[in-house]
Amino acid sequence: MSTPRQKTVLVTGANGYIGNAVAKAFVRAGWTTWGLVRNAETRPALRAEEIIAVLGSADDKHFVSKLDNQNRVFVFDVIVSVTEQKTDYASHFNNTIELFRVLATIANRNGVRPLVLFTSGSKDYGMTGLHGSQGLAPHTEGSALKPPPFLADRVSHAIKVLDHKDLFDAVLLRSTSVYGYSSSYYGQMFDLAAKAAVKGVLEIAADQKTIMHATHVDDCAEAYVAIAEADREVVKGQCYNISGDRYETLEEVANALVEEYKIADGVKFLPVREKIQFDSLQPVLGFSQWVDSEKLRKDTGWKPRRQLFSEGLRIYRKAYEAAGAQKHANVRKVQALV
Repeated sequence: MSTPRQKTVLVTGANGYIGNAVAKAFVRAGWTTWGLVRNAETRPALRAEEIIAVLGSADDKHFVSKLDNQNRVFVFDVIVSVTEQKTDYASHFNNTIELFRVLATIANRNGVRPLVLFTSGSKDYGMTGLHGSQGLAPHTEGSALKPPPFLADRVSHAIKVLDHKDLFDAVLLRSTSVYGYSSSYYGQMFDLAAKAAVKGVLEIAADQKTIMHATHVDDCAEAYVAIAEADREVVKGQCYNISGDRYETLEEVANALVEEYKIADGVKFLPVREKIQFDSLQPVLGFSQWVDSEKLRKDTGWKPRRQLFSEGLRIYRKAYEAAGAQKHANVRKVQALV
């Protein structure tokens, strides 16, 4: 009996926070997983995770010809994009699409039509009201896109990934903020709380009823796999939100931080207009947003399994601190913003 060909996936930015989680999720699911990275120094770490590391980027496509020179056919069933360039989103997007078209052309010649999973974010919708506000409703995939100005280019370009039906199918993903391990921007809250413990009070310039809807990075990564393994006819051409089972309020999270760090005088919520030392946290603590992901759950059977941020805060704190002690690049990136 012949053995079926193992499914293959290429993840761009496979050494990044979300990209690495996605690549490892595909490995766990039994896929042959390739990771595209810019820095050669990151390749050994990927190999240790059973990810086949490839040096290159959407802006430097020489790796494609190098693969061909190895006299092997490199066909990817799924291609995952987890990179963006905030300062010049359009150029990076166009280069990424060009790369995907090159890889899809190779796949098409070998009888495979790839599925592209393209990463955007839930902030594309803009904010919702505060917890308890009149008429409060979550963002769904049908909600209007009203991003903050710095995301306008992403919103206008990302949707165009669905326009390349001649070569590949595509899905656009919009995840909430993510947390866990070396952490995303949520790690800034640990640094904020640690300083507050010395000062004796946790000061936050945001409304305590701000909605903080986030997803553990592992759950987010598993959503990519769920879409890749779902019925192609159902998911292709769709947009999917990725979000946790429920949202938390800023008050919930702040109280959990106070308890964990034993902050003597608790939390003090300051008017948003009052500038404080840690105002770089405003996009994290002051962006009220509730995001619905029922469509993803219905179409793929995906559901999150990890604890909410406030519920597992001690575990997530210890993981973040351990990653910092190991001089994890992602922690350095997070701390540079505080």
